[in-house]
Amino acid sequence: MKCIFTCEHASNEVPSRYAHIFEGENGILATHRAYDSGAEKLARQLGQSCGAAVYCGAISRLLIDLNRSPSNRKSLFSPYSRKLLHQERELLRQHYYIPYREKVENVVRQAVDQGSPVLHISVHSFASVRNGRVRQADIGLLYDPARNNEKLLCAFLLSLFREKAGSLMVRRNYPYRGNTDGFNTFLRQRLPANLYAGVEIEMNQALPQTGEKYRAAVDVLIEGIGCILQCENFAGVTALEW
Repeated sequence: MKCIFTCEHASNEVPSRYAHIFEGENGILATHRAYDSGAEKLARQLGQSCGAAVYCGAISRLLIDLNRSPSNRKSLFSPYSRKLLHQERELLRQHYYIPYREKVENVVRQAVDQGSPVLHISVHSFASVRNGRVRQADIGLLYDPARNNEKLLCAFLLSLFREKAGSLMVRRNYPYRGNTDGFNTFLRQRLPANLYAGVEIEMNQALPQTGEKYRAAVDVLIEGIGCILQCENFAGVTALEW
């Protein structure tokens, strides 16, 4: 089984030619609206430990959101980048969006075409508080409930968290649903369920500050993903100890 990690919202980078649209609002680039704090570090930790390739976005989602489908006109560009001329937005698509998405999709398709199952783990983080409400989770495991393989994978990881790190609050399809528009959902629509499983890991942005709890979460994810990768295919997950 092949595994890849991606992190679409790794960066808050803004090329100089686009800096003018943030004049007077430079602080926005340090917020969750611009990127997923801590997500790239987690993705690279997991990828290195699992011996898997890691692909990270190199531009702020306030310019173009690498995790949104091309047809998602509402979210592909932010209120800031919608101020740009059409030609400028097209440059963002051609220079950042299309190369990133095609690189990942080509890697996945190459493995699938050879009959190798691919576990695609997309790593994100979420703000601890949104609209005045505290998010009640340390880790979210997101998947499409209609894809039984993904459901089994996340159930296994959840059981391992409960066994190895019971102090962590781990929830499924929280704080977002796993079947809404995202790169995993885009690929699910194009690839067979027996050869592609897309799972999103959502980490509370406060978790890395906890030290021991963060290390425990990383350790469980490394162990759990490692166990999954020892299976010949997704059906083998049912034979793992729960």
